[in-house]
Amino acid sequence: MYVAFLAGGIASGKSSVARILEDLGCVRIDLDQMSREVLGPHSPCTAALAEAFGHDILDEGTGMLDRALLAERAFATPAAAELIEAIELPPIKERLIERLDGLADREGIAVVEVPLLDRLDDMLVRADEIVYVHVPRELRRERARSRGMSGEDFDARDGRQPSEGYLFSRADTILDNSGTPAELADAVLAWWRRRARCIG
Repeated sequence: MYVAFLAGGIASGKSSVARILEDLGCVRIDLDQMSREVLGPHSPCTAALAEAFGHDILDEGTGMLDRALLAERAFATPAAAELIEAIELPPIKERLIERLDGLADREGIAVVEVPLLDRLDDMLVRADEIVYVHVPRELRRERARSRGMSGEDFDARDGRQPSEGYLFSRADTILDNSGTPAELADAVLAWWRRRARCIG
């Protein structure tokens, strides 16, 4: 299985790229979805977060995590953000390793959506290619606000993201998503065709 790590900032269009590739037959691995699985009701990770950030982040009846409240507290300070990553990232990495190991002998392309590429520095050896979906910061901010995210929330979250310099330095391929959805779809299709020919 050819493995591509898909990176990019908030509102860069990583999920749009991943959906296009999934429709083309690629295996899609979403680390945000893995995070939701790791943070399921009554999980060890959820219990650790409740100890760190307050038990009121959990619904008393269901044990479900109030992700909005957790995000509010996690992004309040750099130390809080680092703490949530220290709790959450190890089990996510374990799940990702298990998933990639399970796909190793299969043919095709697997696309891993990676929100925070620099936090997976020790796993970049598992990727055959790193694809960076690039959009200038101000355009990403504008797009995020059009979807209901406040400018302050965007700034706080974006401040915890890998820098553009880091992403450019790690990328094997750069997909520009500053244009229209149709232009992005054409670029993704062209990328997929090149990779499919190489591994076919």
